This record gives sequence, C-alpha cells and structure tokens, in this order.
Amino acid sequence: MPIQFVRFRTAAAAHFGMLERDVVHEMEGDLFAPGPRTGRTLPLADVVLLPPCEPSKIIGVGLNYRSHLAGRKEPESPELFYKPPSSLIGPGEAIVIPPGATDVHFEGELVLVIGKRVRSAPRDEAAAAIFGVTCGNDVSDRGWQRGEHKDLQWWRAKGCDTFAPLGPAVVTGVDFNNLPIKTMVNGVVAQDGSTSDLIHDCASVVSYASQWITLLPGDLIYTGTPGNTFALKPGDMVEVEIAGVGVLLNPVR
Repeated sequence: MPIQFVRFRTAAAAHFGMLERDVVHEMEGDLFAPGPRTGRTLPLADVVLLPPCEPSKIIGVGLNYRSHLAGRKEPESPELFYKPPSSLIGPGEAIVIPPGATDVHFEGELVLVIGKRVRSAPRDEAAAAIFGVTCGNDVSDRGWQRGEHKDLQWWRAKGCDTFAPLGPAVVTGVDFNNLPIKTMVNGVVAQDGSTSDLIHDCASVVSYASQWITLLPGDLIYTGTPGNTFALKPGDMVEVEIAGVGVLLNPVR
C-alpha cells in the first residue's frame, strides 16, 4: 500500500510526517529511520511543506523519453548531469527567473529518492536502493544550455537557485515504471506522458550512476522529461502531476 512521507516546517523546526487524507501525522526520526508517531496531527492546509528530503547530491538524466528526442539519436546509456542541492525548492515556492536568463523552460519529471548507500550495483540491487519517488521540475535555461553563447557546462542552465522544485511527498509502494505524468502551465496541459516511455528505466539509471558515484540516502535522481517544453514567464503557474504520487505547484516570478 502506498505511503506518503512529507517534511514540513513549524515555528520551531522542521519535522517529518505521514500524509493521510490531507492530514499530516508528525513522526519521530527521519525519512529513512522513521520512529513512532508523536500523536500530533495538523491539517495539510496549515503546514508549510519543505522539499521532502535533504540530498547530498542531485543527478539528472537528459534525453530519457522517446517523446522528448525530437529527432535526436536515442542515447545508448543514461546521459547524466548534476544539479546542486542549493537549487532545491519546495511546493509553493517561486521559480525565480535569474538575471541574464532568456529562455527558462519547465521539465516535469519523476524523481527517485535513494534510500540506502549503493555503489557498483547490479540492476536488482539498484532497484532495491530506490526508497520512493516524488514529483520534480528540472527547470532549465535553454540559452545557457544550447544557445549561441552556451556555457561549456550546465552549471547555470540546470543549477540556478530555485531550478529544482521538488515534492510534495515521497511516496513508497507504487509501480514507478508505469505512471502517467503530466505538466500544466496556467491550467493548460503542456506535457502528457508515462514513465513507461522511459528509454532507460529507473533501476537501469541507478545502476549506471552507481558504477562511478556512491549514492547515499536522500540523494535524488531526476529521471527525464517527456514531450516538449517552452519558455516560462513571470506570473505563470507550473503544476507537475504524477498519478499516485501527487501534484507539485510552483509559481514563476
């Protein structure tokens, strides 16, 4: 049965909890060593949700949906890049278009949350290391990524502050290899796909990355985006919806 874990802030501190029918049940411990419930419950509408985990690193996968290739060659192995943890924001926080950015796009994505240390893992071990999944938006400036004056690396294109919206909950117990994923901008569907269209599935991506990088509990992998994207403007509202996982909403300013 799916379980939804959230991380939220009160006046005193950040806490973890389980989300059940729009009620947050505070719990002791953390995401990977949960303790008993404290007995305190709060309506979801009354809490400020934070990014549901605190990663040591964030990895993204490029060109991982067939519908996103647009005539480009299908990669033989996952094409990986980094996003810094400082780019993370939670549900409801604003995506800020930074100075000099001219072509900032949304990319609605399924995000894997690693639950155990994994290194040089075969496929079955890699699959077992995935604790759960959540919704993400791999915000990207196309000018810095591939424009006429593009950067050598994607440090700005993918890594600016606010370029990694995440949440609202980490969900366990779902078949993340076959989930409908949809992105809406101002209530209009902009992307509509399924994780079954991934070129390199979740276990394959984790196994591949672990051959060179030690993955730790809380690390994130943005698995790629389906379909097409377009530029955002201040005042837009972006929603990433994954069936059985949740809806991530972020305004743009």
